[in-house]
Amino acid sequence: MRDLRDDVLSIWQAGVRAVAPERLVPEYVAVGDGALWLGDCEFPLRSLGRLFVVGGGKAGAGMTRALEQTLGPSFLRQFRVGGIVSVPADCLAPTTAIELRAGRPAGVNEPTQAGVEAAARMLQQVQTLGPHDVCIALLSGGGSALLPLPAEGVSLSDKLAVTRSLSARGATIDELNAVRRELSDLKGGGLARSCRAGTLVSLVLSDVLGDDLATIASGPTLARSSTPDAALEVLERFGLQDDLAGARLVQFLQGRKALSSAGTTAAGCRVENVIIGNNATAVDAAGVEAERRGYSHAMICATSSEGPVEQVAAHLTRMACKMRDEPGPDCLISGGEPTVKLAPAGVRGKGGRNQHLCLAALSGQLDWRDMALASGGTDGEDGPTDAAGAVIDEATMRKVRSLALDPSDYLARSDAYHFFEATGDLIKTGPTHTNVCDVRVIAVQRDGA
Repeated sequence: MRDLRDDVLSIWQAGVRAVAPERLVPEYVAVGDGALWLGDCEFPLRSLGRLFVVGGGKAGAGMTRALEQTLGPSFLRQFRVGGIVSVPADCLAPTTAIELRAGRPAGVNEPTQAGVEAAARMLQQVQTLGPHDVCIALLSGGGSALLPLPAEGVSLSDKLAVTRSLSARGATIDELNAVRRELSDLKGGGLARSCRAGTLVSLVLSDVLGDDLATIASGPTLARSSTPDAALEVLERFGLQDDLAGARLVQFLQGRKALSSAGTTAAGCRVENVIIGNNATAVDAAGVEAERRGYSHAMICATSSEGPVEQVAAHLTRMACKMRDEPGPDCLISGGEPTVKLAPAGVRGKGGRNQHLCLAALSGQLDWRDMALASGGTDGEDGPTDAAGAVIDEATMRKVRSLALDPSDYLARSDAYHFFEATGDLIKTGPTHTNVCDVRVIAVQRDGA
């Protein structure tokens, strides 16, 4: 008899471990034979000036520590390695040469003044580099909030208010970033335009389905891929032009149109972007663990926005029931990032998209006999909570009945956290120091298995 709960959690954890920076960074950074290698880029040590590191994201601390360890103490000293990387406060860790700064509080994925100051310092520093220097940008999911530098004429409070409104109304990550890029001096290629190093190499841990570099951390090292018109269209489609903050930003964007053809990079700065890991990396590793545990698995990796979380939950539930009742795979591993439309602020509870997904699955399917589902954010942070996600199985339904809980009521109030807190089914990992969207695992037990 299988322990389905233990299996889905262990398979999920295997996916998270596979995208740990300490595993990925050494695959793309090496020093040897008189050269520094960053991806496919070779830098002879005899002509290398200094190495400066900037960046931001939920994986920033792990990437920084892995980079320092890979380069080694001698290299750090000889090439005067330094830099600034902005990370969540609960990800701060000891480093040797590269400064980690708390760009936002733990559990609050929103920009702060501390993040603004860190981003401004990065731009100042990269402008002091020379043609023999190399700049490395360590970018990962969450970088948009950790690298905020509002353009002149935009206040942080207005930018934050509009971002909150778009998120609450179900805007996709692409829509959010179309707006963010046009309101920032660092995003949308701003870092590359300011950099005076000979080469800027961006090592990217992708939290974006399809690995669109313009979207990851809002594309600070990529050519401008959006326009003020694109941002205006998003604001108007979601009705934000009538809000006070939205109206001010609409006015700003209308005045910015003349600047939309600005150059991408500083003269002489070569830019290379290297994806070192993504959602597929985690899903593949989870599949290996599923096979090790004796499952025949199927995998689904979304390559674009999945749509509303309720639709994703309904699809996964149908797949779970089909696997339980018919021959074929008995484990399904999927990766993605659905959108959530929150309940009105007056009744809104607490939760994240993975908790919401599990609650929607539970609400739509009351019979979880011989089935289990785990859904979690690979960063260990699901919404503004201390949980990565949730796990549900037949035991969950027994607790729901004994506690007389109404899943539909909690779902309507966007209060999945308190529901699963009551049933004891939250997944809590703490910060994982990585971020490649969400991973979901379904496992079933068939009669006679």
